[in-house]
Amino acid sequence: MSEIYLKCLIMLYVGKLSIMPFVYRLQKMLEFRIRKKEAQLQEVLKAQMEVYRIEGLIEQNNKEIQDTRYNMAHANPMMYESYDTFLKHLYDKGEELELQKQDAIKKLREEQEKLLICEREVKVLEKHKEKMKEEYIEEEKKIELKRLSEVAVQRHFRKTELTKEEESLIEEISREDNDEYN
Repeated sequence: MSEIYLKCLIMLYVGKLSIMPFVYRLQKMLEFRIRKKEAQLQEVLKAQMEVYRIEGLIEQNNKEIQDTRYNMAHANPMMYESYDTFLKHLYDKGEELELQKQDAIKKLREEQEKLLICEREVKVLEKHKEKMKEEYIEEEKKIELKRLSEVAVQRHFRKTELTKEEESLIEEISREDNDEYN
């Protein structure tokens, strides 16, 4: 057997050289689920931004209420009715914004739940891929061990045949030598 062939066999056994690369049969599904997870992550970010936007509007409304109260304290008493009407409007707006915030938080939680489901689906497939790759590597090792074992058996068989041939040649030579001396 050639030295290069033996080196290739050893490299195959060690894992540096592979006959067939590992191909995950569900790779397209894994990629689809990863894209779906990324899209869902974008939805979560949008929902989070909506919550932040509404919280900003609430803060702005609260600031307006505070400013209006301050201005009312320093205003002409004839303007109190107008300030009261405007404050009532701001309070109503604040309640409406709080309801919008609750809805936005509810939507955010729903989107986060969907994201968790997507992440679980991706993790399941990634674990399955790892398991399948490990099984593939083990199977490749078994095949290579079998090949190396066959090579070793063939080498041993050849060696024993050569040894037998040498012994038979030595016996023939010794017989011939014995025949010459006799």
